[in-house]
Order: sequence, then structure tokens, then C-alpha cells
Amino acid sequence: MQTSLWLIRILIAILITLLSGCANLAFYAQAVNGHVDLMRRAQPIHAIIADPNANADLKRTLSTVARVRAFASTALRLPDNRSYTQYADLERPYAVWNVVATPELSTRLKEWCFVQAGCVNYRGFFSQARAEDYARQLAAEGYDVHVSGVPAYSTLGWFNDPVLNTFIHHSELELARLIFHELAHQVIFVPGDTVFNESFATLVEQEGVRRWLTHNNTVAEYAEYQVRHARQAAFDTLILHHRRRLDALFNTDMDDAQKRAGKARIFEDLRAQFELLKTSRAEFDRFDPWFAQPLNNARLARVSIYTQLLPAFRILLAQQDGDMARFFDTVKTIGKLPKAERLLVLQRIVDENYQDTIANAF
Repeated sequence: MQTSLWLIRILIAILITLLSGCANLAFYAQAVNGHVDLMRRAQPIHAIIADPNANADLKRTLSTVARVRAFASTALRLPDNRSYTQYADLERPYAVWNVVATPELSTRLKEWCFVQAGCVNYRGFFSQARAEDYARQLAAEGYDVHVSGVPAYSTLGWFNDPVLNTFIHHSELELARLIFHELAHQVIFVPGDTVFNESFATLVEQEGVRRWLTHNNTVAEYAEYQVRHARQAAFDTLILHHRRRLDALFNTDMDDAQKRAGKARIFEDLRAQFELLKTSRAEFDRFDPWFAQPLNNARLARVSIYTQLLPAFRILLAQQDGDMARFFDTVKTIGKLPKAERLLVLQRIVDENYQDTIANAF
């Protein structure tokens, strides 16, 4: 009965999209098949924990997940529903593979428009081969393209999203982070604004992790988490600096050949600065795999999606004295504004906080 409901919901979405004239039937078919297969594999976590024949390590991890899930609703005011109360083994390393793309001489991410989600800056596939095939098509059209595996995704509350084998073996901290992030998408999701949605969810995950560790009196772990967070922020800053350099280059009156040459120099500078950074901070070698792949506009543009609006959301939470319910209400109100006005409001929040900080320093 429940599987029929899933199918009906997805098929209705597909039908609406087809009638609106913006659908790719093969893409939506793989989405239906992929999601239905995922949901059919889901088993209640409490049943696995109670099963004497279930893997002991899996049972211990799922017990932790159950505690994290309860904490998410009670302490963070995240949705109290059946999401992340089931477990599914997909027998593959990622839930989906996302394709992102930019024009050769721009860092503006290509958008795809879907029912419910609106326009987003990526296209997800349940098959790595399908994702890579699509990426090759875009590359042949002249786009800079990147394909990345994603361990989880949110259905925005339409379905009861399960815990997956694609992230079950992560550390307790990573499990908590991911669950908080994906549940945040069920609270607020603004169609057509990926940066807003991902920055908001990232703030919720960071605050959630802080409170989870405090709740468990794991001060040492929180200090370690802060170190990792600062390292990631430094990496993001490095990437964003060079993305801005690319933007400045692409907005000049140079011809395309000159822009291509300038783009290559910027990528060379990025690699050189990363190597220099590693000489003073060896722990940055964890980003070696990122730099092992060819650099292009799409890869740099993707980094900023999750962090671009973090400062504004962090200030908003502080203004609500850390009250998550009030914070959610405030963000929902801002999310209802037109996109341009929404960005202006968030930028004003950051600017005013900066001025207050300067004033208080003297």
C-alpha cells in the first residue's frame, strides 16, 4: 500500500512536469526506479536492533542513530517524523551521483528545473554510469562539468527518508551532521535557491553537532570538530578567492583566447597556493584528492554553495538567542521574499553586524 503511494506521488510529479513541457522522460524514469528501489529496501531500525541475527556492529551504530534522531527533534526542533527511523542497504557506495556544470568562461552554475524542487544547480542520477554519460554530453557542448557521489539526499518530507549504507559507517559525528543537515531541508526549502537552502542546512548541521557534543559532555571531541571546521573554512576561502578571480577575468573585455589563458594561470596559482599552504600546515593534505582531479569552473563554483550565506544565518540564530523554533520562523519569513530582496536582507544582516562589531571594539 505504501509503495503504491510513493509511486503515485512521483508519477503525479512526472505527469505535471511532462505537461509543462520541461521533462526528460528517461531521466524521470530512472528517478522513479531508483527511489522506489531505495524505499523497498528500507527496514525499521528498531526491528534490526531487536534481531538477534543482525550484525552486532550495525546494531550498535543504528542504536546511535536512534539517539541522534530523537535529539534532532527534541533539542533542535527538527521534524518529528519517520525519516531516519529505517535502514536500507543499497549495495553501492553512494545514494546518487550529482552532475554540475558551468559554461567554459563563467562560474555561473547551469540550472535544471523540476516539480517541487524548482530550479536547482545540479542533476542527480541513481546510476554513476548514467551521470557520467550525461556529463560527457554536457562537456561535448562546451561546458565545464563535474560528477560527484552523494551519500544521502532529502525528499523534503514527501517520503520517510531512511538511513543508508552509504553513510552508516561514518563516525558518530558525521552521522549526526548528515542527519541534522537532511532534516533541515524538510523544515525550509526555497524552490530555485540552492545556495540559500544548502547554507541554511549547513548552519543547522553545525549548530546541531555543537549541541549534540555538549549534550554528551564530549568537550574534547568538540574541540577537534572545531579544528576540522576551521580547516574546511580555510580551504573554502582559498577556493572562493580564486573563483572571484575567475569572475573578474570573465567579466573583462578580453577575447576568449585571452580568457582561456588567464583561466589556466588562475588554476596554476590555486595549485601553487595549496602546495604552499601544505608546507606550513601538513593537515591540509586531506585535500590532496580534491586537487588530484582536473580543475574547472564547475568544481570551484560548487564549493561555495554550502557556505556562501553561513555568516548571515549564524547571526540570525544568535539574534534569536539560539532558539531554533524562532530561528526557523525568521528564516521562513526571509525565504518568502523575492530572491534578489532575500539576498539583500541577508547581506544587510552581515553588514550591520560588522559595523556593530567595529563600533564595540572602540
